[in-house]
Amino acid sequence: MYSIGEKIYTKKNHACGKNEWEVKRIGADIKLVCTNCQREIMLPKRELDKKIIKKD
Repeated sequence: MYSIGEKIYTKKNHACGKNEWEVKRIGADIKLVCTNCQREIMLPKRELDKKIIKKD
């Protein structure tokens, strides 16, 4: 389960070089914001579950 404000780390780095994201919105899709460059993405929960390595 994800919660707003939680930090998530992905297996692959983002184009900016960081792999740390912050959860901003939860719904049918989960909105993430890169903690380095502030890029926002939205992913379905099932897809996100496959891409993360750990949560804080």
